[in-house]
Amino acid sequence: MTWLQRYRIRHYFGNSIWVLPVLAALASVGVVRVLHEIEKEVGWVSPVDADTARAVLGTMASALFTSAVFVCTALLVAVQLASAALSPRIIGLVFRDPITKFSLTLLVFTFTFSLSALIRIKDSVPLLTSHTAAYASFVSLGVFLYLIDHLGKALRPSGALRAVARQARNVIEGVYPQLIADGSSGTNPATSEEVAGPENHSDLAGEPTTTIASEHDGVVLAFDEAGLLSLAQRADCVIEIVPQVGDHVAAGDPLFRIFQGGKSLPVDAMCQSLAIGQERTLEQDPTFAFRIMVDIANKGLSPAINDPTTAVLALDSIQLLLRTVGKRRLHNGQVRDNAGRLRLVYRTPDWEDFVYLAVTEIRQFGGASIQIARRLHAMLENLIQTLPETRARLLRQELDKLQRSADRFFAEPEDRALAAVSDNQGVGGSTNRNGLRTDAG
Repeated sequence: MTWLQRYRIRHYFGNSIWVLPVLAALASVGVVRVLHEIEKEVGWVSPVDADTARAVLGTMASALFTSAVFVCTALLVAVQLASAALSPRIIGLVFRDPITKFSLTLLVFTFTFSLSALIRIKDSVPLLTSHTAAYASFVSLGVFLYLIDHLGKALRPSGALRAVARQARNVIEGVYPQLIADGSSGTNPATSEEVAGPENHSDLAGEPTTTIASEHDGVVLAFDEAGLLSLAQRADCVIEIVPQVGDHVAAGDPLFRIFQGGKSLPVDAMCQSLAIGQERTLEQDPTFAFRIMVDIANKGLSPAINDPTTAVLALDSIQLLLRTVGKRRLHNGQVRDNAGRLRLVYRTPDWEDFVYLAVTEIRQFGGASIQIARRLHAMLENLIQTLPETRARLLRQELDKLQRSADRFFAEPEDRALAAVSDNQGVGGSTNRNGLRTDAG
């Protein structure tokens, strides 16, 4: 099985909510048969009357089926409302939520288990299966109530943003594993970490020997770094992945460029090392998390919704992720073999990409909001103070742009003065006009 086939299976199972419940329904039938054989062998019989057991298990099975249907219906409605109010990009996150999957799986398992136990009730009541079905139904009821509470919290702006930020931090740490302070070379890693892009690298000078075009339309989701490195070593060449993860490619667009030989590289094996799908995912795409958060902020700042507080919540999470990114070495995607020879080159976002994505649209759409101006001030000033100096230069430029935007949007000098104050709450934080906290009540 190739890497792409394994990736597609893993991606499909991870984004499908029906697979585990169906497997659970099949498993429950087998579990009931095993338990029933055990209780027949041992001779366990429940003292409960058969008619009573049928009535109780039948009622519980009906309630479980109703609960499962209600969960599916409520989930679809909640996702539609949340995507309209926040961003359509969060739909995938909801269907990958492990709590939702587990809860629906347990409901379906218990429902099928109860039916299987019900048909085994004859003149006597099997002790093990009937009691297991009854107690499992009570557990499922508790899980059902917990799921409703979980969905109500997870689909609020704060819950959705927190879930995106949690996943994004794991992605950022995976794509950029080294902190700036972890540099082992003699040069200062804070100044030499972001080198020239792959198109300017000396090993890629000249015309490529081979160009492999994409056979499909879609978005680049992920690639197999180890597999491409192995292919490049065997063919003694340098492989360049042309599109960045998250880019859209059309059929016929260049997908790989091969330098310094590599004419014997198998095209099929190359294409099986890169996944193309319908929409971006967080797996190897750290900027997608910023895209989701910025979209949520932009939706809140739209005239149709006019909810700048949601944009402030988004900026809270964006500040956390920018600090995480700013403390890491943002390499430009160069993979070398054990001998130190360059074998694979791919593009990754740099510091400017992250900052522009995180700040530009929110500053433009929220330019007329004092709340957004003050929260952006607080975010940029906080990052300038907490990140290395090499990161601060661009942040100071953004702070200057923010001030010029405030001068343009606010005609009154009092409003301009208010917009120039840092406030972590946007409006309402206990800050004075110099941005310092006050103790006055």
